[in-house]
Amino acid sequence: MRHHRETLDSFQANRYVRAINLFLQALLIITLFAGINYLGMKYFERIDMTRNRVYSLSAESLSYLKQLQEPVRAIVTITEEEGDPDLARIYKDVRSVLREFAYATRGNPNGRIEVEFLNVYRQRRRAELLGVEEPNMVLFLAGEKRKAVFANDLYKTRDRRPSQFQGEKAFMAAILDVSSNQRPVLYFLTGHGEMRLADVSPLRGLSQIEAALRVRNYEMREFELITSRRVPEDAAMVFIISPQTALLPVEQEALRQYLSANAGRILIILDPAKSHGIEDLFFEWGILADDVLVVEADPNFRVEGGDLLVRRLAEHPATQVLVDNQIPVLSGPARSVRADPGRPLDESLTVTELMATSDASWGERGYFNQEGISFDAASDLRGPIKLGSIAERRVDSRLGISLPGGRLIVLGTSDLLSNNRIGAFGNLTLVLNTITWALGREDLLNIPSRTTEKLQLMISQEQLTYTRLGIQFGPPLFVALLGVLVLLRRRH
Repeated sequence: MRHHRETLDSFQANRYVRAINLFLQALLIITLFAGINYLGMKYFERIDMTRNRVYSLSAESLSYLKQLQEPVRAIVTITEEEGDPDLARIYKDVRSVLREFAYATRGNPNGRIEVEFLNVYRQRRRAELLGVEEPNMVLFLAGEKRKAVFANDLYKTRDRRPSQFQGEKAFMAAILDVSSNQRPVLYFLTGHGEMRLADVSPLRGLSQIEAALRVRNYEMREFELITSRRVPEDAAMVFIISPQTALLPVEQEALRQYLSANAGRILIILDPAKSHGIEDLFFEWGILADDVLVVEADPNFRVEGGDLLVRRLAEHPATQVLVDNQIPVLSGPARSVRADPGRPLDESLTVTELMATSDASWGERGYFNQEGISFDAASDLRGPIKLGSIAERRVDSRLGISLPGGRLIVLGTSDLLSNNRIGAFGNLTLVLNTITWALGREDLLNIPSRTTEKLQLMISQEQLTYTRLGIQFGPPLFVALLGVLVLLRRRH
């Protein structure tokens, strides 16, 4: 009896030891995995093994990100909608690049980048709180400053298809904008009946373009030259939009000084039958604004109602996206603005005629004649009629380096900026890209674009059938084979 009790006590002791041993083993395994995960989260290295370095930021981006002094939030309103492969690709590209931005700033507590994906339709309360209403964009926020990058700005296109993804460059430029203490200031001239920023009227208002510029982190102000006699020193660019009366000589001289001495940037948009008083400045910069009314006789270059459908665009950074995608510009009444054939010889000056009408069009000089308008070879300007020109001057320094000088853009119609036309066709893109080029912001970052690739597996129907059968029956047969091998091994 005593021996039986001792044996029972021994079994119970072994059971306790075995239970403690199992508990300690489980605790050690949990501790091991917890420690490995902790070390993996704290000390790890990512290696990009893709051919085009899809998951790697450029050295320039990494350098800027390390110097960020305040946190930046990226609000992504691009969603991965089912049934839309183009939007799904944009979502994937944007997510991969922004993930790298967040990863690169993880060790910078003062300049960390946080990414939030927001569906503006399903998360209305959150969208209203952030002041975000538009889908398909990435909004960068830093304090009170904000800069939006739209899906259309993320790709270079060729034949209406995306060819290169330039999201890293666009995002980095937006981050630098909102994290900088300075914003480009755009000055709009007043005092001559110009179109106004706060005007919401459909024909003469600029409220739509004002909203588009504000969301892109531009600051806009209005000013009068007749009182100040000079362009403000902080002016990144000057706009003269549809003056109804001529500028005075003193105002023209102030603009000349701004362009030449300060390498300024000016965008002037004129209307037909309106005197502008800037002829001498135009001549100095190789531009001629003819006093004609453009008449378009080709129905393929007109829309119902008589508006001009401008399809001929020059190869230029301001129009390249429109050229690549064959997007026209919509305009109302227009006048000719072309390179002056009698301009003085100046090797430092380059004049580019930006857009033109069809061969069947002409510039009517007798537009004031109410009896009828018809082409007169003796007096009218034969088509195609140029509707805008860009003049750029470069200055050679003492070191023999060619430096950028002033840039003057003149367009012959203001209707393309009005509230009722700015959203049509390529109007907004043309205006925004022209401003970007004029300010030199397209060369702000030397970050290469990434070539977009679509990998497709080309197999026949027979190969596809074999692949499906292999996926369906391969794993079960493999497991069954292993079972048979284990059974045979046990019998032997």
